[in-house]
Amino acid sequence: MRQDKPGVLLVNLGTPDAPTTPAVKRYLKQFLGDPRVVDTPRWLWWPILNGIILPFRSPRVSKLYASVWMDEGSPLMVYSKRQRDALAQRLDMPVALGMSYGTPSLKSAVDSLMAQGVTRLIVLPLYPQFSCSTVAAVWDGLHSAFKTYRTMPDIRFIRDYAEHPAYIAALKASVERSFAQHGQPDLLVMSYHGIPQRFANEGDDYPQRCADTTAALTQALGLRPDQVKMTFQSRFGREPWLTPYTDETMQSLPGKGVKHVQVMSPGFSADCLETLEEISEQNCEFFMHAGGEKFEYIPALNDDAAHIEMMVQLVNTPL
Repeated sequence: MRQDKPGVLLVNLGTPDAPTTPAVKRYLKQFLGDPRVVDTPRWLWWPILNGIILPFRSPRVSKLYASVWMDEGSPLMVYSKRQRDALAQRLDMPVALGMSYGTPSLKSAVDSLMAQGVTRLIVLPLYPQFSCSTVAAVWDGLHSAFKTYRTMPDIRFIRDYAEHPAYIAALKASVERSFAQHGQPDLLVMSYHGIPQRFANEGDDYPQRCADTTAALTQALGLRPDQVKMTFQSRFGREPWLTPYTDETMQSLPGKGVKHVQVMSPGFSADCLETLEEISEQNCEFFMHAGGEKFEYIPALNDDAAHIEMMVQLVNTPL
């Protein structure tokens, strides 16, 4: 009889190995070279990426990474490893961590689990809201990882968890802690990573999944719709992305009488450059320079106990 040995594969985006120009360049080349992220035809995109974007963007981005780098490494990697270790302590099965880009690779994580005899693989991409540019990229990577195998495990792929009760409860607790510490703001801003509007027009339901999370959390907190605003950050390139843009929103709010905001990024399962530098620093500066008076960033769930409990529930939920 075939053995049943489950194992968990946690997957996140990835991060440079060091806050240096060469390391950032290697990482960005792999990330921006994925057609799931930038779908411009390769013959056109590759010269632009290698000849213009990487040489100019890598030195600037490496300085930003250096500003948020922790003693143990990149924040995303530090928190992801803590999540892996905490989840492994709660489960009676192997847990491996893989990244879509950079190290540890998704392939190395699959190899580790297969070497331990896993016959039933539970894949948990740590993106609460599905997008073709993130979750589907994990699916692509998983397919590539098994290309050389003569056998395969049963695979359960968790598409997303935008409205999962344990996820909403963990977010609710984090917001309530912030409100208790800093007072309730005039506006709670939920800033999600953006995608090109064209992706949504072509069928990506990411905007709806972000709206689902926002609505569920607003209801759980007992807030009115006018006390919450959903925005999108981190746009790249010249084509239209999902709106409203977070940076433009931060610059306009004080002129509308909003003097105290708290900002969270529910789409990020771990703090990283996009939250610690772009939101907590850049967008705080935009808001304060426009006349705002109080700005607080609510951290990602990271390795919070409620977040790990959510992962346990997702892994243990039968199909």
